[in-house]
Amino acid sequence: MVIKVYIASSSGSTSIKKQQQDVKGFLAANKIEFEECDIAANEGNRKWMRENVPEESRPATGNPLPPQIFNESKYCGNYEAFFDAREDNAVYAFLGLTAPPGSKEAEALAKKAQQ
Repeated sequence: MVIKVYIASSSGSTSIKKQQQDVKGFLAANKIEFEECDIAANEGNRKWMRENVPEESRPATGNPLPPQIFNESKYCGNYEAFFDAREDNAVYAFLGLTAPPGSKEAEALAKKAQQ
């Protein structure tokens, strides 16, 4: 399973750049393997991302903006969803991955299971 982060290398938006760095930094820091898919440099990536973001996750107007996160071809969410998952210590679940032993998320799941 490969996490794919769709980014725009040449985005003029500071907030999009910060969000992309935030997602990539978090994944790298937690040793979660991911692949960067640049929609600015690759028309195929842009087309694929736009076609595979579910209808309910699209903005009312325009196209979905990066970063968009997928587990292989399964849509995980956008930056806001990633941020919420991180706040809730649920990033692994958000990504469709098993939380590693000793992670905050694994500990939270173990606590829930004991209740």
